[in-house]
Amino acid sequence: MTTTNQAQTAVEKLAPLILQRADPHIYRHSDGYYYFTASVPQYDRIEIRRATTIAGLAEAAPKDVWTKPDSGPYSELLWAPELHFNEGAWYVYFAAAPSRDIKDDLFQHRMYCVRNQNANPLEGEWEFMGQIDTGIDSFCLDATTFTHKGQLYYLWAQKDKEIRGNSNLYIAPMSNPWTIAGTPVMLSKPEYDWEIERFWVNEGPSVVKRNGRIFISYSASGTGIEYAMGLLWADENADLLDPASWTKSKEPVLQSCLEHGIYGPGHNSFTVSEDGEGVMLVYHARTYTEIIGDPLWNPDRHTFVKPLRWDDQGMPVFGRPSIA
Repeated sequence: MTTTNQAQTAVEKLAPLILQRADPHIYRHSDGYYYFTASVPQYDRIEIRRATTIAGLAEAAPKDVWTKPDSGPYSELLWAPELHFNEGAWYVYFAAAPSRDIKDDLFQHRMYCVRNQNANPLEGEWEFMGQIDTGIDSFCLDATTFTHKGQLYYLWAQKDKEIRGNSNLYIAPMSNPWTIAGTPVMLSKPEYDWEIERFWVNEGPSVVKRNGRIFISYSASGTGIEYAMGLLWADENADLLDPASWTKSKEPVLQSCLEHGIYGPGHNSFTVSEDGEGVMLVYHARTYTEIIGDPLWNPDRHTFVKPLRWDDQGMPVFGRPSIA
């Protein structure tokens, strides 16, 4: 390989897949398409795009499938939508805040979902299914779902007024894709130094199953350069609703890399490689540190994708941001 080609390859490895899309979620469906959704900088709508390859998502035309109402309890700050195919229909789970002075009362989000029963989620009608009631009336966000041994689970971040910080991680079984059936169980709270920089946060959980274990990645701390990812794991035959079944890494598994110029990696999802064998890590990050104002309102959190590696013990190796 020539020096020019080597330099070009290095740049491609560092380049975002999609610009200005935070909280990215990529799902490969049985129809052969990859589906992508994420927070848009305006926080005002849900968009979906699809392509037959991961790289193709960058050029795929996004379609706005749901737009926030002008007022009401879910009319501001649509955050972190995730598209899932559960029990024969498409669902998007998202956080939204009520219409009020959001600058003075920012963290008032609750979780909601919409449903589309068409085979192609870019077509058909999206039906508002309402709030996902966790039984806890407090700030919550970043829900995901996964099925294990025939049971659908809901996994999300929520504030407990008795615990210091913005949010902890919870899990609960579901009776259907929009209803929790059971008492929420807390799996993790901010406790290590790298989880409490600027804000005390555990959020953005995502699930990957491999090597006889279930892994939950999550993000911690503020949304600037300090943002980093952690990991929980449990045996696939364990009781997932028992906190004792889960082990938590004491160190972050992915964090800012000054050498590569990638900062604040986090709020990831996992998808399948195009050969169907590997796992791809999808996450957002910034490419500079000098952020003016609140990092939350900065639009330059970009979507990155890289392969997830595995060590001899069957544990995931996240490596450094944007380097394969």
